[in-house]
Amino acid sequence: MQQSDLTWNTALLYPAPDSPELEADLDSFEQLAADFRSSYFERVAALDDPALLSAICGYEALQSRMAKPFCYAHLLFAADSGNEQFRALSQRCSELGSRLSQQLLFFDLELMALDEERFELFRSYPEAAGYLHFLDGIRKFRPHTLKENEERLLTRKDLTGVRAFTKLFDELSASFVYQMELDGKQREFTGEELLSLLHHTSPDVRFRAMTTFLERHGEHGIVYNAVFNNMALDHGQEMELRSYQTPIQPTNIGNEIPDEAVEHLMCVTEANYGLAQEYFRLKAGMLNMEKLRNCDIYAPVAKAERIYDFEEAKTLVVDSYCKYDPAFGAIVQAFFSERRVDVMPRVGKSGGAFAMGISPDLPPFLLLNFTGTLRDLATIAHEAGHGLHFVISQKQSALNYHAPLPLAETASVFGEMLLTRKLLDNEQDPIVRRSLLCAKIEDIIATTFRQTVLTRFELRLHNERIRGLLSNDRIAEIWLEENGKLYGDSVEMIPAYRWGWSYISHFIHSRFYCYSYTFAELLVLALFQKYREDGDAFKPGYLALLESGGALSPADTARLAGIDIKDSGFWQKGYDVLAGLIEELKQIA
Repeated sequence: MQQSDLTWNTALLYPAPDSPELEADLDSFEQLAADFRSSYFERVAALDDPALLSAICGYEALQSRMAKPFCYAHLLFAADSGNEQFRALSQRCSELGSRLSQQLLFFDLELMALDEERFELFRSYPEAAGYLHFLDGIRKFRPHTLKENEERLLTRKDLTGVRAFTKLFDELSASFVYQMELDGKQREFTGEELLSLLHHTSPDVRFRAMTTFLERHGEHGIVYNAVFNNMALDHGQEMELRSYQTPIQPTNIGNEIPDEAVEHLMCVTEANYGLAQEYFRLKAGMLNMEKLRNCDIYAPVAKAERIYDFEEAKTLVVDSYCKYDPAFGAIVQAFFSERRVDVMPRVGKSGGAFAMGISPDLPPFLLLNFTGTLRDLATIAHEAGHGLHFVISQKQSALNYHAPLPLAETASVFGEMLLTRKLLDNEQDPIVRRSLLCAKIEDIIATTFRQTVLTRFELRLHNERIRGLLSNDRIAEIWLEENGKLYGDSVEMIPAYRWGWSYISHFIHSRFYCYSYTFAELLVLALFQKYREDGDAFKPGYLALLESGGALSPADTARLAGIDIKDSGFWQKGYDVLAGLIEELKQIA
């Protein structure tokens, strides 16, 4: 595979960042928004059912049209944040998006303000059926919404407030180059390359890799402190303005999950922390260590970890999806054959991985940072699952395109399970099987227990920031306390881990997103168990779940696949699966 095939082809959206097509789209939006406003401002309540539906469809078309250039700008910036042209375009889109939001937010507000009698009449209008979940989602925020001028001011100040701090966080983190000695030579690493060394066979390399990565962030502790404190302060002030009772409440309302249900999810998870500690002690024995350090959690249990080249990794992922359903495999293969994936790490590129679904009419894109580890192999399966979900849900209209947050990880985690099962079923060597089981168990721990740790930390950060500025020492103290609850006496945290909070982008980009991973992982463990029991009979319900996008609530969407998320024992079933994997590992360890 040539190097050019490992970067994404954004020309599928626009020929270039200075193309006339892009300029024409960007230049048209303010007039389109002004026209929409002049047509409907202060008139929504007086519209009859057909006219109201027409307004909603016009709003949807405008949102869909704006998504294309804004997502294009984000893709360019994510691939190379150091490119001045890309940075300028990203900032231009950010500022334009803010102005457009101010122009259009009246529509959401007027939809919220419809009295219940009028709204119930619209609900009975047959042609409106496809938009009722969208409208219900908006109207849930009615008690927490301000007047239009106040909302416009909040949107406007975000540009130089939270958005500016988010951009600072991204640009600083992407700019880091790390220096570390490896195999007797001083070398330069990107962050992703350095973190991949946590899978190295040498305990010393693992320790130095994590320490180097975290201490580099610590060198910029003043900046990270300002970013985290100001993001939390901004949220706290907005919470007060909108009369929210807890920092996580707006996220839960948007996710359509009651506060008490999220708390129950996290409490069940915390009650099972002993499973993780049991695994950490088991792994310490496999590594002939008295106790793991947290830099050793992902250490290979074989003498030499298997390294995959990208072509092999891609083929394994595509084949695992094909085995489940050839149509799924074809969708995943298209990401690679159509060059909608950016594969390798480099300076200036965003860390981690993501999938971007733009709209029902445009192809999704994937970003990876592939270094050849088994975990990277799982990441390809994960992001390909997101991409698959975006493609399958394209039968929905734009306002129903994106799955609700708690279900956004469903296809991605299911894809990882497909890959793991394929690898385990085809592998007879007990040493390799042991490595595969360890990787899967560690992944479940990372996407359930660790995400609950992150959510608890985030909650404490926001709650304490209300009372005043938090020093880096205090942030580190909260961070280590919450991690300590998971690790107990089974894992020792290295000194540099006091900076472990500083690089986690979810805290900055998607407030309280992390528990969605826990939700999705446990949901998928239940779904996958159902698939193994029911075989092909499971598939239509799962396809319906993916096709529904954001057209239904999480509970109603899961019900399509035969899952009741209100079942009191539902969350524990996922941890029972984890316990079974640990027992299976014990038999060959």
